[in-house]
Amino acid sequence: MSWKTREQMEADEQRVLAPFAQKSGDSRGRKYPQLPHAYRTEFQRDRARLIHARAFRRLEYKTQVFLNGTGDHLRTRLTHTIEVASISRTIARALSLNEDLAEAIALAHDLGHPPFGHSGEEILAECMQGHGGFEHNQQSLRVVDLLEEVYPGFPGLNLTFEVRGGIQKHQAFYDPPEPGAAKYRCPSLEAQIANLADEITYYSHDLDDAVDFEILSSDQLEEVSVWRSNHAAVSARYPDAREPELHKLIIRDIIDVQVRDVITSSAESIDRAGVQTADEVRRQERPLICYSEHLLRANRELRRFLYKNVYFHPRVSEVNRRACGMLRAVFDAYVLSPDLLGEAAARRIEAEGLHRTVCDYIAGMTDRYLMEEYGRLVQRSAA
Repeated sequence: MSWKTREQMEADEQRVLAPFAQKSGDSRGRKYPQLPHAYRTEFQRDRARLIHARAFRRLEYKTQVFLNGTGDHLRTRLTHTIEVASISRTIARALSLNEDLAEAIALAHDLGHPPFGHSGEEILAECMQGHGGFEHNQQSLRVVDLLEEVYPGFPGLNLTFEVRGGIQKHQAFYDPPEPGAAKYRCPSLEAQIANLADEITYYSHDLDDAVDFEILSSDQLEEVSVWRSNHAAVSARYPDAREPELHKLIIRDIIDVQVRDVITSSAESIDRAGVQTADEVRRQERPLICYSEHLLRANRELRRFLYKNVYFHPRVSEVNRRACGMLRAVFDAYVLSPDLLGEAAARRIEAEGLHRTVCDYIAGMTDRYLMEEYGRLVQRSAA
């Protein structure tokens, strides 16, 4: 037979993947039962649902660090997500884990981000004080559980328990598979991979974009041990390399070193823990996917450097400050005049409350749409 059925793919996972990998055939399933697909595993179906989601498409016009539209080659929330998914698959494959699950979690991890990046998240959190707050991981769950409207019989995308668990990163405890069961300490290894792949991606690519945006000098970069060590390694291999090719080679080297480190360090961590099933992974006190101590310290230094020299740089923060002023103004206008909301959003006010409905509506906007909406509201108030 020249094709594979879902059952054969599930059998391949049982045969090929590590015993502690999360197999799709062992999924806890979905909140709303659906018949299995003939030629796709459950995690492959989740991946497709996420790629086809409207919230996923809108990531193309949402800020990563530099305001969307300020540079043709700067990363958006969508390109960042695709990069996280690629690195997640690489690490999962090397550790004999479930690539489809790791990729699906990576594709979903930023669906809840509002316009204007982390600055926009901070403003929405301020607007929602006293009304349940705002946090983008929890908003990602709202997107996939409630706000995406695809199926006639239930809200959301109806993702599997395992993909939803991966979206809940930074939680102290993770939801149990059955009501009344004990909560987990950790998500699956595949979810842990997506979490670290996110870090690897934004550390390296925020550096890359900052160099392209010309807000970091060579002297500043040499302050960071991660840059210095990889610069030296690249210069040894390519002594004739010059800018702009040189810094691209360094960024590639940084990513490669980080991925290699996570693979080897995680393999040792998993071996020490002696886990033999996916549920044993979940019962661990701390994640098993990890950096080495050396790289963990170096990344903390890099993170401090980025906050000091990139994220709060005047060319970044001033633009974001103006954009976030627009976000706050739009939020306040909707709260004062709920009739400005679209019909679909307005229908949720009774069930969700006014402030949460406004928050959901704004969090789903692209940078461009929010700025256009701000302009319309300004014209309306002037009329």
